[in-house]
Amino acid sequence: METSEFALQAVTVRRGTATLLDAVTCHIPASTCTALVGPSGAGKTTLLRLLNRLEEPTTGTVTFQGRSVPDWNVLTLRRHVTLVGQQPVLLTDTVLDDLRVGRPDLDRHEAATLLDRVHLPSAYLDRATTNLSGGEAQRVCLARALAVTPQVLLLDEPTSALDAVGTAAVEDVIRGLVADGLTVVLVSHNTAQARRVSDHVLVLDHGCLVDQGEAHRVDYLREPA
Repeated sequence: METSEFALQAVTVRRGTATLLDAVTCHIPASTCTALVGPSGAGKTTLLRLLNRLEEPTTGTVTFQGRSVPDWNVLTLRRHVTLVGQQPVLLTDTVLDDLRVGRPDLDRHEAATLLDRVHLPSAYLDRATTNLSGGEAQRVCLARALAVTPQVLLLDEPTSALDAVGTAAVEDVIRGLVADGLTVVLVSHNTAQARRVSDHVLVLDHGCLVDQGEAHRVDYLREPA
């Protein structure tokens, strides 16, 4: 039986006179990759940010593992539900120090294991962060997020600034993490990418949820004839 990691019930988000999400009811299953897809301005990033309280619903409820999101300590929630943004942002001078941002006690062996999970060699631990390609930097950001042992990764257009090689590497990492049991929620404007990596899809349009289900059953992702 499928287990839900998140459930949204009649969630509306308004900002001023604008409605960013309109009465969205859906679930996000555990240990899968769920893609949030739809045109620009559809509400994808707003929904993503609700999941770790970077946004708050105007009305409706969001639950994580059966518990209302506001009932979680926000720092605890964000360690369980970690966001990796669109542009890789490295915070220190070396890869090892960057991996230690959320885990100061991280030793070299643990750090090397994290790099292995994102398909980077341990020799990168001493590499200057300024010498990384975009794809390498994004994978270091993923490893830094994994250092705090989250249960969910939120990825907001994580490959939009990458070339084809960097994109393929990050997609491979996503598939591997889901295979290891992690829940991934991915915002993507790229329907081909959503087809490649997602198990479950939520389709948004003008703040409304217009379709949801298994990726291979959702019309939005079907390749043109």
